[in-house]
Amino acid sequence: MMLRNLQAFAVVLFVSLVTLSMCVFTVDQRYYAIVFQLGEVVEVINEPGLHWKWPLIQNVRTFDNRILTMETPEPERYLTAEKKPVQVDSFVKWRISDVKQYYISVGGDEFVAKTRLAQTVNAGLREAFGRRSVHDVVSGERDMIMAEVQRKADAEARSLGVQIIDVRLKRVDFTPEVSDSVYRRMETERKRVANELRSQGAAEAEKIKADADRQREIIVAEAYRDAQKLKGEGDARATAIYAESFGRNPEFYRFYRSLEAYRQSFRSKNDLLVIDPSSDFFKYLKSSGGKN
Repeated sequence: MMLRNLQAFAVVLFVSLVTLSMCVFTVDQRYYAIVFQLGEVVEVINEPGLHWKWPLIQNVRTFDNRILTMETPEPERYLTAEKKPVQVDSFVKWRISDVKQYYISVGGDEFVAKTRLAQTVNAGLREAFGRRSVHDVVSGERDMIMAEVQRKADAEARSLGVQIIDVRLKRVDFTPEVSDSVYRRMETERKRVANELRSQGAAEAEKIKADADRQREIIVAEAYRDAQKLKGEGDARATAIYAESFGRNPEFYRFYRSLEAYRQSFRSKNDLLVIDPSSDFFKYLKSSGGKN
């Protein structure tokens, strides 16, 4: 009898524990939970902890409440305002903001949600790129584009119970045909600038050379003028000295000039002079006193 009672108690305890385990569930802080009763949403649980449900007639589904990342598997192709194609690699940061609306809109299917979000973001990027030039989308207004697309995509994603936290452009590249055109244009522009700089350099060089030639001519002219002035002053001084010397002793001066004439006349052994011996040229050779 005692053994039978113990067996019955064990069975009851086991059933109670199983029933209790079916009534209790925990929600992790990384997830939301929705309690369904016969397929209808009866409760949305946003807080982590221990919760209760009716066994068999109620079931629970959890949904990630962390920030998720959606990246483009391949770069997307967009057209700019000049109808030039660019390849854009981007990613989106998003999270579930209204889990009940999220379940109603996409059935709680993350793949469906990502597909809808990708369509929304791509449409926003296509519109933003279509209003801007190549320069703007490559470097000039990237931050503005990202903020604009994030704002519009978030407004549309709210109907899905989703919040778009950020839209980022990782890379914006030219397509091969556009790259070749851009590089050719850049090369042409660089050559134009180089030629312009060479022309300016040549003009500046000619200007410097002309200025140097002018300064050289001025310096040479001033030097010649100063040299002629000094030469004239020297000649005047020499003439004055000669005159002063002649005035002091005319006979000695005549004698000195005769000696200079002899030296110049008989400088070389081959010099030949035909002259009358009675000429005054030999006056001081005949008499050292200057007398005949």
